[in-house]
Amino acid sequence: MLKVIKEKYLTILGILMPVLAAAAAFLIGSIALLILGANPIEAFGAMFEGAFGNPNAIADTLVKATPLLFVGVGICVAFRGGVLNIGGEGQLVAGALAATFVTLNVPDWPGWLIIAAAMISGTIAGAIWGGIAGALKAYLNVNEILTTIMMNAIAVQLMNYLLSGPLMDPVQIEQGSFIPQTARFPALADLPRLVPTRLHLGALIAVIIAILIWVLLWRTTIGYRIRCVGLNPHASRRAGIRVARYALLALAISGALAGLGGATQVLGLNHRMFTDGSASGFTGSAGFNGIVAALFGQLHPLGTIPASILFGAMLVGANKMQRAVQVPSALITALNGLVVVFVVSSEVLRRRIVHKQEMQRTAEATGQASEEVAGV
Repeated sequence: MLKVIKEKYLTILGILMPVLAAAAAFLIGSIALLILGANPIEAFGAMFEGAFGNPNAIADTLVKATPLLFVGVGICVAFRGGVLNIGGEGQLVAGALAATFVTLNVPDWPGWLIIAAAMISGTIAGAIWGGIAGALKAYLNVNEILTTIMMNAIAVQLMNYLLSGPLMDPVQIEQGSFIPQTARFPALADLPRLVPTRLHLGALIAVIIAILIWVLLWRTTIGYRIRCVGLNPHASRRAGIRVARYALLALAISGALAGLGGATQVLGLNHRMFTDGSASGFTGSAGFNGIVAALFGQLHPLGTIPASILFGAMLVGANKMQRAVQVPSALITALNGLVVVFVVSSEVLRRRIVHKQEMQRTAEATGQASEEVAGV
């Protein structure tokens, strides 16, 4: 009976930890608002209204959450495979560039076929971008954090080159404006949208992908092996699992999901590729904010769905808060960082509690066994 109560306690604790972490972050945010001379209730009320106040606001929140969900679910796969993917920005860009190239070169195809080809191309490009870092990690033991960050920089420079040259809008060249962007995609290539909002089909695709990744990780042999490698690569190797292969696969899948996110972003929202010289000009820092969403969702694909919506709401509502109480919207970036700190800290605390209880159970079992031996 006591064992069941303890297990339920741990389950409830695991659910409440992210909520408590977010509450702590918002408490510190409230103190910062007071220091800035703003009313926290008014500020957060404006943020909520900006994110959920009307159908258009809700749609904007879901649109902002969509790339976060693609990246966040990819982060979950990488983490479960024992590797860290910090290359979401570059993988988003790589996927968007591949989708852009395909879309601009097959304008006469049927719309559904253009969309399918572009999304498949974006997925493959993201998988390659993540797979390069995965291969370096798996076979040369190169730190994947460094390689994924460097791949971000390479993707940005590739994007800047292509959008300032081979893929630049011909109309811009003729007019002599030389804006680093592509031509507008054919209208047939636009993802279906919920009129009159900006909400496009990519949001639904992201949710479906999150569910499918949960099935992959917890209901298939491949997913089981990925998780085994992440939990204990040495034991997995002894069990006959090819650790290098599954570490590479985890990063490739992670990159593929981010690449698909980039493709849906450019097909569903922007309808052209553009750059301001940095990745964030196109991605809106979704590659990094997706990591935050994954952490808040306990690195679980299904938990990342509401987490992405929460952070999408914070990003959308930040503009409303800035106008309402005249504080910098960068405060939201600080809140994101605080959430990460508290979520990670709470996870460490939870693991310590679990480890302590496991040690107690082991000690009890050992003592019981000793008594049985003594009795014999």
